[in-house]
Amino acid sequence: MDLDLTVAAALGFPKPQYTAVERERRWLCREVPRSLIRQTLTVTDLYVTGARLRLREMRPVQGGPGQLRLTRKADVDARTRLITSIYLPEEEFALLAAVLPGPRLKKIRHRLHAVSGVLMSVDEFQGELAGLVLAEAECTTDAALAALPLPPFAAREVTDEPQYTGAWLVKHGLPG
Repeated sequence: MDLDLTVAAALGFPKPQYTAVERERRWLCREVPRSLIRQTLTVTDLYVTGARLRLREMRPVQGGPGQLRLTRKADVDARTRLITSIYLPEEEFALLAAVLPGPRLKKIRHRLHAVSGVLMSVDEFQGELAGLVLAEAECTTDAALAALPLPPFAAREVTDEPQYTGAWLVKHGLPG
């Protein structure tokens, strides 16, 4: 999918050179495929109230530097969104985390070895969302995304169900 500049501008992304296109599919999982894990991270997302902004803290469980970033996303459709991020040093991240209002979502992210030739991740949600396990895969083209099969550890696809997005889950909780 080429970036439609009119759609991008209407979603608040007027400069394509600062905008990435994210193509993603999501699946509800029965379990985490532990034998496929290559890295595990803790993730805390702060969804800024009244905005399309998310402040993310992602740190490897095994130690090492984390990724701290402020991201803005807007959905073009259920599988495609526009995204831009600012990576932050610890001090600036701490400043924003202390002053930005919004609910937080916590999860353990497992990055997997390739499944069907694609790198995937599986999130185990924490707190009020404990028990929810979602897999996601990103591709660089619409065709590659459409060709992904149901992962063997997944129960069903939920890409087209907005109640399985982070922004929905943090606001409304587990789908009924």
